[in-house]
Amino acid sequence: MAAQAQQETALDPAQDSVRDREIGVEQEHLDRVYHRLEEKIHEAEFLMRDAAQRGQVGTPGALAERDAQVFRAGVHLSRLNNEFEDFLFGRIDLLPGKDGKKGPDGAYTAVEPAEGAVRPDNTADIAETLHIGRIGVLDEDYAPLVIDWRAPAAAPFYRSTPVDPGRVVRRRVIRSKGRRVLGVEDDLMRPELKAFLDGHELPVIGDGALMAALGQARSHTMRDIVASIQAEQDLVIRAPAASVTYVEGGPGTGKTAVALHRAAYLLYQDRRRYAGGILIVSPTPLLVAYTEGVLPSLGEEGQVAIRAIGSLVDGAEATLYDAPSVARAKGSYRMLKVLRKAARGALELNDSPQRLRVVAFGRRLELQAEELERIRRTALGGTAPVNLLRPRARKLLLDALWERSGAAGRHADPELAAELRSSFDEDISSEDDFIAFLDAWWPELSPRAVLAAMADERRLGRWARRILNPGEVRKVARSLKRDGLTVHDIAMLDELQSILGTPARPRKRRELDPLDQLTGLEELMPVREESQRERAERLAQERIEYAHVIVDEAQDLTPMQWRMVGRRGRHATWTIVGDPAQSSWSDPDEAAEARDEALGTRPRRRFRLTVNYRNPAEIAELASKVLALAMPGSESPSAVRSTGVEPRFTVLRESLGQTVREEAARLLDRVDGTVGVVVAMNRREEARRWLAGLGDRVVALGSLEAKGLEYDATVVVSPAEIADESPAGLRVLYVALTRATQQLTIVSGERDEPNAAGVPDLLRD
Repeated sequence: MAAQAQQETALDPAQDSVRDREIGVEQEHLDRVYHRLEEKIHEAEFLMRDAAQRGQVGTPGALAERDAQVFRAGVHLSRLNNEFEDFLFGRIDLLPGKDGKKGPDGAYTAVEPAEGAVRPDNTADIAETLHIGRIGVLDEDYAPLVIDWRAPAAAPFYRSTPVDPGRVVRRRVIRSKGRRVLGVEDDLMRPELKAFLDGHELPVIGDGALMAALGQARSHTMRDIVASIQAEQDLVIRAPAASVTYVEGGPGTGKTAVALHRAAYLLYQDRRRYAGGILIVSPTPLLVAYTEGVLPSLGEEGQVAIRAIGSLVDGAEATLYDAPSVARAKGSYRMLKVLRKAARGALELNDSPQRLRVVAFGRRLELQAEELERIRRTALGGTAPVNLLRPRARKLLLDALWERSGAAGRHADPELAAELRSSFDEDISSEDDFIAFLDAWWPELSPRAVLAAMADERRLGRWARRILNPGEVRKVARSLKRDGLTVHDIAMLDELQSILGTPARPRKRRELDPLDQLTGLEELMPVREESQRERAERLAQERIEYAHVIVDEAQDLTPMQWRMVGRRGRHATWTIVGDPAQSSWSDPDEAAEARDEALGTRPRRRFRLTVNYRNPAEIAELASKVLALAMPGSESPSAVRSTGVEPRFTVLRESLGQTVREEAARLLDRVDGTVGVVVAMNRREEARRWLAGLGDRVVALGSLEAKGLEYDATVVVSPAEIADESPAGLRVLYVALTRATQQLTIVSGERDEPNAAGVPDLLRD
């Protein structure tokens, strides 16, 4: 119906002339905005040149002021130089406001219309027009040319509805590319009202901004939803950041996009508070690649880190996948006990010495294996990390040697006795034999070394006795012998880092500047203090804790992964985004326990997104059949549109690969954007070979890689294979069926038992 209405509109010459005129109006405003941006760019360049000249003064104060000014001007210049695809994307036309006051962005803050704004004959005058864009722009008189989308004045653009319009009469979405306006789409919030702007009746173009946005072809990178955010999404984005914000919603409700926009909004609202950084955790590298371009387009970059769960540990990257049974063992809380035993057991590796011999007071002192084992057990009885217990172990060794020397009773005078003991400790500690023994008997352990030790099945069997069953021990040990790491190995490495600890390192002294030696300044200033900018850059590189943590697709995190993420947000506020119905983890209750441990006692605030903007009703209805099997009693989000195109069912013909290739090629001819082919995880490489040569608009991905992604069309291969690959297989299949924005094809394999119409048994009524 929407497409038909647009076609009829296009055939109306009068409407076309109005559309062209309105595009011209917005083009004129956009030209003015870019002219002002060019002026601001020149101002920023002038500030940078001026700052450079200040540095020639040579005083410490001038240098510090120069650094700060160059940094601020550079950031400002970088933002201004960004050529956004649609820098200016919205406009709202407003009635006079009730008790309105001007805010810092130059716009009036009133939400409700003033009394008498609407005349008795249902006519009214537009009092204020606001344009919404990526960043705020003021003209020479500080009047708003563009309102930043995060500003309070922009909220009505997202929250106004015909049921609750507030002051908004017309909402317009502006499509632009670079400096050119391509089109406009209007929504009337008060359709019963006859409104006038500058003495002329307010024109209305198109039949719905949201539907226009939903119809756009998908690419392999995510489009932000800033131009089409709806009221329930906007409430989440602008929710106060205190404590923990839970956001639940089914497929297509915009959870990921809401999370990214929330990060940008929080930084805009309180940049000082979130100077400690915002971490966004995504389930897969594919989703990171899909989303990482959104934040710069929203006017934010640099203070937000988007990391895949397999990339949270510096210097380690997940490149492999575990079989479901191995993943369950590695991700479970049980693995925590195994790792603690492994960290202590690893001290005994590499032929740990069984005897300590030293010379003191002219005597040879020895500690045998039995006593060394007792000392090790005593040292490990502490709660500190293993590597940080080495000083305690060293002291216990010296205590035992002192007692063996018999020197404790030589002096009744406490001061002389203490002096003798101090001398004894110093002499023994400096002996090469003692140092070599300590290095071999209590080596500094690394997480990777312990993980490598766990690849020995016998050794792991000892450490995991009564924790893992023999089959799990065998599978885990074999998985650790592979070249590469999985997402579950990354969480284990992070846990081992916490268990082992890192001994304190002496700070490296800054190399002297030759000028320091010539001027003698080194005597007065032995070590130059970091500038504020240098410190900020260093902390960003070294950062392991954040001021706010956003977890996307949170339902997939294992208990061990929750512990890893929790360490990065000990003092943070949180946004948790997910959908239990899409969980790929087999024990949600265990994961919930770990999540609550990570979040501590912080208060929770909950939101639920209920509208599916991605899938047409035809696809959503089919997916709901699997949801009923996966989580009986769960409600699917409501689809907002219908395309009239039913899902297509086809069966295996000559070969599975040939059938899938033909169906993918067919969809490439029917959609303008991307086609995703979703297969069981063990068919990923095979599927890529099937699709070779079809071009970069088609992509093959495993069922667990599809989370959070969307395509114009999707081919789901053998629903039974996907459902049977893990205990959470039905939930994973539900995810696979909800990736398409336009068309869906189901290819039945040998295990699907299709009926005469090609519908597999899992998808039949």
